[in-house]
Amino acid sequence: MTGAPEEVWWISFVKAALVINLLMGAFAYTTLLERKVLGRMQLRYGPNRAGPFGLLQPIADLVKLVRKEPFFPGAARQGPYIVAPIIATFTALAAFSVIPFGGGWTVGDYYISGSVVDVPISLLLIFALGSIGIYGFIVGGWASTSKYSLLGSMRTCAQLVSYEVALALSVLGVVIMGESLSLVEIVARQGETVWYVVPQFVGFVVFLIAGTAETSRVPFDLPEAESEIVAGYHTEYSGMRWGLFQTAEYINMIVLSALAVTLFLGGWRFPGVDSGIVADLGPLWFALKLGFFVTLFIWLRASQPRLRYDQLMRFGWKILLPLATINAIVTAIVVVAV
Repeated sequence: MTGAPEEVWWISFVKAALVINLLMGAFAYTTLLERKVLGRMQLRYGPNRAGPFGLLQPIADLVKLVRKEPFFPGAARQGPYIVAPIIATFTALAAFSVIPFGGGWTVGDYYISGSVVDVPISLLLIFALGSIGIYGFIVGGWASTSKYSLLGSMRTCAQLVSYEVALALSVLGVVIMGESLSLVEIVARQGETVWYVVPQFVGFVVFLIAGTAETSRVPFDLPEAESEIVAGYHTEYSGMRWGLFQTAEYINMIVLSALAVTLFLGGWRFPGVDSGIVADLGPLWFALKLGFFVTLFIWLRASQPRLRYDQLMRFGWKILLPLATINAIVTAIVVVAV
């Protein structure tokens, strides 16, 4: 935020390492939460053998993936095939670096900011990293030289390009009201006025739907539809290469949930409180809001059927895009008039 003291470089380094490890831990236990919730909703237990209540299941999954043979198709293009999952995972992790999770703290003579890095165009940076991450999924499917993988990567390309437009337009109203592309400033503006989910409810709904399609989650999981194209772009992947694609998918879901919290639900702020111990617990309120959206994604997977591909594209271009456009135009008119 403007006027905040400088943070020494080694604090930023330690904070970045800590956030990455927490994010990887959140990804691991999100998979466990998803399997547990799906099990309960389908009247079964879910994982309950590895450790008490199945809490060590993510570690067991990691050991299995590390020990599993990294299958390599003989006709695959080796370089792109290996690099693709790395690109997808790196961009997903990097996108979280600009999301604020607290208001900042002073410990002794040192200042610790509430984000890994704050840049004036952090919202654009997230969209740019997301666009680069798409190449990981597209190249992975193409380099596998499998017709199912190629179909999955083509679906990924068409779906993400289509819904990226509606996703960007859905946050335009927030940018207009916050008068900034900095996520830190947008959170600060919501503390001064009201959470943007209230005046931007239409944009919020469009953001959630388009974001679900961006992360290829049910009911928009056409790029990896098991009943049609086996597993889509990662059909020919195994071991930790497959694990990296799964990591990218879940971390993208967490990043999108964190972005929804930041843009529409006041970020790390507790309603009506700007100082004191409650404000210092910003990361806790941020995590609780984040957990709500992650649980919503899991609930959608358990309850919604997959759309047909023509329905997916028609819904994106004929319903979401006009709604997002109208919302942005109305917001601009209201802001200028007021």
